[in-house]
Amino acid sequence: MSAAAQTVVRRFWKAMASNDFHVASLYLTEDFRLQWPQSGEIVEGRENFAALNTAYPASGPWTFDLRRIVGEGDQIVTEVAISDGDLHATAITFHTVRGELIALQREFWPDPFEAPEWRRGWVRLPSG
Repeated sequence: MSAAAQTVVRRFWKAMASNDFHVASLYLTEDFRLQWPQSGEIVEGRENFAALNTAYPASGPWTFDLRRIVGEGDQIVTEVAISDGDLHATAITFHTVRGELIALQREFWPDPFEAPEWRRGWVRLPSG
């Protein structure tokens, strides 16, 4: 993966952790698009991105734990654990970097689910 693309994506997630989403939006192109395929929503523009994240209801400050970053060229994929203290979620985000900014994010929010009973003979469940 391109060092420049990886750097801008890491800086983006660091800025998100500041909870100043207007600062985080500075890592996005003016014509940025965020796609949420699961709901069909598209956020267009860095201003809408900042406003949406600022208005998002939360129990406390958001935390962003970058667990994995992989990619090739200007295509970067991240796995990030996100929490506001009550909500605990994982986002899988596909970033397209243009120049030194993120032009597109395609983001998936997988829901946790109970392990099916039929698989219990072949899997180990985490303790806790």
